[in-house]
Amino acid sequence: MKLEGITALVTGGASGLGRATAEKLIAGGANVVIVDLPTSDGANTAKELGPRAQFAAGDVTSEADMQAAMDLANASNNLRAVVHCAGRGGALRILDKAGNPGALDHYEMVVRINLIGTFNVLRLAAAAMAKNEPVGEERGVVVNTASVAGYEGQIGQIPYASAKAGIIGMTIVAARDLANRGIRVNTIAPGIFDTPLLGRLPEPVRQSLGASVPFPQRLGTPQEFALLASHIIENPMLNGETIRLDGAIRMAPR
Repeated sequence: MKLEGITALVTGGASGLGRATAEKLIAGGANVVIVDLPTSDGANTAKELGPRAQFAAGDVTSEADMQAAMDLANASNNLRAVVHCAGRGGALRILDKAGNPGALDHYEMVVRINLIGTFNVLRLAAAAMAKNEPVGEERGVVVNTASVAGYEGQIGQIPYASAKAGIIGMTIVAARDLANRGIRVNTIAPGIFDTPLLGRLPEPVRQSLGASVPFPQRLGTPQEFALLASHIIENPMLNGETIRLDGAIRMAPR
């Protein structure tokens, strides 16, 4: 799928991986609808990215919000790519220090945002793309975001790791399910990336995290994530894959 002239929707597009992806797609000639929470800096981000960017405020777990965003992106029946970056962490131990069970509502919240939100965006995007006329062999492509935590989550990451493992698990199933519609589905599983969340950490901690990556021995950049996302969109043979983007890191237990 060539980027030139298509419309793409990027969730979590106000900052971090999502913003870098929106910038990359616009540079390739795409029009982009940025989706992020109403409390985000999404409106200003869209202004900064120029006339080919629009902002749709919404929660990825809301059917109404995401349908409105899809409708905006597909106003000219040209929604061809979705890159789903929205998500959040949330530490939780199975038992706390006193031996009490971890909070079920916290676990449900993290899984709902990351996993249920991913399925919500995927299903609504697929419904819109399935109505497209094919461009070459395909009608559209969805790129989801998992994490290396979905393979080797650390202590305290159980809700996040569960959700990200779920995204990894849905990837091949979704690709097979949508194959007859001409819609590809892939997932990126980033390692340790220099996002606004890590930006709040002290510099020595950031340096230590970067040093834990075998090579290159540093934090990944949002631009490197965006580079892979754009390649997945443009490469028609990439389908049903979860690609680790992690500098060969394998996470330790803690």
